[in-house]
Amino acid sequence: MDNPDAKPSQTTWKIWSRFLTANKQGTVPVDPIPVRKLDKAALNALDPAANHIVRLGHSSHLLKLRGKYWLIDPVFSERASPVQWFGPRRFHPPPLPLTELPPVEGLILSHDHYDHLDTATIKYLLGKVQRYFVPLGVGRRLQDMGVAPDRIEEFDWWQKGKFGEVELTAAPSQHFSGRTLSDRNSTLWASWVIQSGSERIYYSGDSGYFPGFKQIGERLGGFDIALMENGAYDDYWPSVHMSPEETVQAFKDLRGKVLYLVHNSTFDLAFHTWRDPLDRVAALIEKEQIALATPQIGEVLTLGQPRTNVLWWKALR
Repeated sequence: MDNPDAKPSQTTWKIWSRFLTANKQGTVPVDPIPVRKLDKAALNALDPAANHIVRLGHSSHLLKLRGKYWLIDPVFSERASPVQWFGPRRFHPPPLPLTELPPVEGLILSHDHYDHLDTATIKYLLGKVQRYFVPLGVGRRLQDMGVAPDRIEEFDWWQKGKFGEVELTAAPSQHFSGRTLSDRNSTLWASWVIQSGSERIYYSGDSGYFPGFKQIGERLGGFDIALMENGAYDDYWPSVHMSPEETVQAFKDLRGKVLYLVHNSTFDLAFHTWRDPLDRVAALIEKEQIALATPQIGEVLTLGQPRTNVLWWKALR
């Protein structure tokens, strides 16, 4: 979706030069990130008639949708990188190991970047996932990792599908793709609408702020919860990630009921402090009277159930 108002990013050379030479401060937590440990027994005890969201870290989530398990952008590796000896390293372990994952009904990917599509995780899950739902072109990535073609469904923007009792719609986002220096934008990126029963979940994937959020709200809005990108923004790349203020505006455009913040507190991917995304949105929310969800890593949020939101990071350095 074209956005004539999209601000240009700096060149790749300038961005990488800054990453290699900048003196970062506060981008990695000093204190341990709190993690609520989970296992199969805890997951199986969750009400099979309800819809649950489990925060695994960064943008990775495990959903239990009326008894069936789904994954969103699962990254269990130590580093968000093509190699495990270099690149952004996790601030915390996953709340449950891959060995404790129950059989997965569906796996949803937003795009092919390493902090969303993790080769080691995909290979571990071979034979354990019934169906993969991905934007156009990402199916080839999965096949190269060993996923059988007949388990993959590729979606263009606004395309709908259904698997079991879950309905899916791929929606636009404003981002880019690529896993090497020579394959930029060779695959599509997307946000997703997930409907289970009467409840509807929106997941932004990665995106800069753009008019598409308002269009999604008009065409598909009425979301019970919106998992919105909040982190890795910078003036060097203003159109591919949202500032906290833009995250709040995008949520309002989407007509959601609960704002759930993702894409923070796991990897150091930019130059802002690790707390900045959460602090700035929390301050805005006080003025906007918006329901906010900032679950701890491993915390379970059950749709439609009352909860008290805790600003868990406030006492951490």
